[in-house]
Amino acid sequence: MAAEQNHDSAACKRVDDGITRVFQLLGKRWSGPIVAVLVEQSAYFADLRRAIPGISERMLSDRLAELGAAGLVVREVDEGPPLRVSYRLTDAGAALEPALRELAEWAKAHLPEAAACPETALERRA
Repeated sequence: MAAEQNHDSAACKRVDDGITRVFQLLGKRWSGPIVAVLVEQSAYFADLRRAIPGISERMLSDRLAELGAAGLVVREVDEGPPLRVSYRLTDAGAALEPALRELAEWAKAHLPEAAACPETALERRA
């Protein structure tokens, strides 16, 4: 009870709006790995699916649509034949590379179980 009385609500900080927006988008399962793969180069849908073990076609499609709506990924249709769809990062999406690299380094240092995982696309670029 005494702790409640001493609590100064004005001293509480609100989380930065930018951080909230970033994690609402990239904090969704699979979004970060999709961007990490596309940092390397553009990729066809099937290549993305192979590069991200465990992701379903539907989830990959949904996440690509969300990343596209956010202005991070562009869907490009290669008329062919055969008709193929590829995805690449926009300039805004590519600008995430340094932040993703830092997060990968942080994970290596502070999430030891992640160190046992196969190398990621970001680690291969280093």
